[in-house]
Amino acid sequence: METKLPPASTPTSPSSPGLSPVPPPDKVDGFSRRSLRRARPRRSHSSSQFRYQSNQQELTPLPLLKDVPASELHELLSRKLAQCGVMFDFLDCVADLKGKEVKRAALNELVECVGSTRGVLIEPVYPDIIRMISVNIFRTLPPSENPEFDPEEDEPNLEPSWPHLQLVYEFFLRFLESPDFQPSVAKRYVDQK
Repeated sequence: METKLPPASTPTSPSSPGLSPVPPPDKVDGFSRRSLRRARPRRSHSSSQFRYQSNQQELTPLPLLKDVPASELHELLSRKLAQCGVMFDFLDCVADLKGKEVKRAALNELVECVGSTRGVLIEPVYPDIIRMISVNIFRTLPPSENPEFDPEEDEPNLEPSWPHLQLVYEFFLRFLESPDFQPSVAKRYVDQK
């Protein structure tokens, strides 16, 4: 007499009285096991992490642009633009707080100055302006953490350096909208690099 064994994929046959079928080990309620396992939380990456300058000088507050004579304005403007080109590690919230605050104050002052002061945008400061904007805005993007990212359900990873980036974008906008802006001069300093 020959015995029939149930198929290998299920330990019991669905036709056996009183026994319910056992789902295959890789399926639970129609979902794969992998989807039920909790993924280990991954460390957040941001573009700030990939452009931090570890050997930077300490920033010290410079005089206000409105407090210097007109003859020293453009030299001080160039120094403030250089300060604003220094990058900080925003993943470490307590690292170099003084430097971050000096840069934030300088960016705020530059936004206000370019938006309200006439005659400040002369050709010698264009390279400094373009350099500062480029260093802050153009950066290496972090690797994608989750290829299954769903913007409807998942929280986006926000850029930790946004407090500075927002001011750089605001400065750039004011620079372009300024009545003193000269597109022909700016073209000489903007390239594909």
